[in-house]
This record gives sequence, structure tokens and C-alpha cells, in this order.
Amino acid sequence: MKLPRDIRAETLIRALQKLDYEPIRQTGSHIRIRTLRRGEHHETIPCHTPLKTGTLNIILKNIAEHHGLSRDEPLRMLDL
Repeated sequence: MKLPRDIRAETLIRALQKLDYEPIRQTGSHIRIRTLRRGEHHETIPCHTPLKTGTLNIILKNIAEHHGLSRDEPLRMLDL
């Protein structure tokens, strides 16, 4: 599945709430999110508009790996 090229950090964070991720702090232009589903997992999202595709790819890959999904499954689940 092709990655979206115009996604904002805020949009991604709102979409990740479906997987129980919540923002826990912000330092400068980076937002730290956390979930307790399937164990604790943290991810840092740069607050850029738009997110670079490589950055988005790594974030989705890490989230998919934590939840035991393929890289494309979070895209479908989050409607990105």
C-alpha cells in the first residue's frame, strides 16, 4: 500500500488513538506518544507538515512490529 504524502503529525496522532496511543509530552517540535496495549510502547513523532515518507514509514513499521501486524495493516486500520 502506498504511503500518503501529505499527512500531518496531528492527523497521525489522532489516527493512532484507535490503537490506544496517547500523547504524553512534547519537547520542541517532537511529540512523544505511548500505548499500553500489548505492553508499553513509545514512539516519537516530529511535528512537521507534512511528515516525510521515510519518517512515516519507520513510525508505522515500529507500530506494526509492536502490535504484530504487517506494515500495511496500520495504514488500513487508521484510514490514512
